[in-house]
Amino acid sequence: MLELSGFGGLILLALALWAIISTINSGASTGRKVIWCLIVFFLPLLGFILWLIFGPRAR
Repeated sequence: MLELSGFGGLILLALALWAIISTINSGASTGRKVIWCLIVFFLPLLGFILWLIFGPRAR
């Protein structure tokens, strides 16, 4: 299992927050926003990578 602590964990937290805020500010439907936020929240590293490739972006 991947364990992040210290500076790496702080960077991952900042990236996950950025992804969630960007998703909330996007033009996607409410359902898609909720799903993406849950993915990024519960799977921070994998969720962030998936969001970068497939997720909605802020305008």
